[in-house]
Amino acid sequence: MLVIFAFSAQPSEHLPDFNRLDRLVKKGGHMLGYALLAVSYWRGLEWDGRRRPMAWLFAVLYAATDEFHQSFVPGRNASLWDVVIFDSLGAVAGIWLAGEFFKLKRRNIVD
Repeated sequence: MLVIFAFSAQPSEHLPDFNRLDRLVKKGGHMLGYALLAVSYWRGLEWDGRRRPMAWLFAVLYAATDEFHQSFVPGRNASLWDVVIFDSLGAVAGIWLAGEFFKLKRRNIVD
């Protein structure tokens, strides 16, 4: 959460420009950050499969508060689309991938 907050607190003039890949890198960063956050929440919920939706919800709620925080940063704006699309899908993807990893681990395919 601290890493996400720190990136969001950067004024737009301090953000790197990745040229043609800028949008891909930045939206991919959203997805990766919220995937890791959702998996961390799920870990905090003791990997209980019934609590995966709760881990996703916590990640999305944090995304909403972070976008609100970002609206106060010079040159930045809040984007509902970031929350609904990139952050939400990143959280779902992270939880899904972690679940798939556990399935493989139970089958002794992964150490």
